[in-house]
Amino acid sequence: MYEAPIVVRAEIISILKPGLCAVRLPNGKTSLGHLSKSLRLEKQELSHGQMVELEMTPFDFDSGRIARILS
Repeated sequence: MYEAPIVVRAEIISILKPGLCAVRLPNGKTSLGHLSKSLRLEKQELSHGQMVELEMTPFDFDSGRIARILS
């Protein structure tokens, strides 16, 4: 059965490698975020302190996909 992703706003706290970063969730927990394929194809750059929209599965809160860059 398909589970809809959980969408949260998160802040980038460090860039680990191109397309992968550590983000801080609203509850203070740190998680990994990777760029979605569409953002990767647009050559979007990530920087420390940016706010992003992160999509996570209900089963794994240790990583998620960065769906949008908010600021």
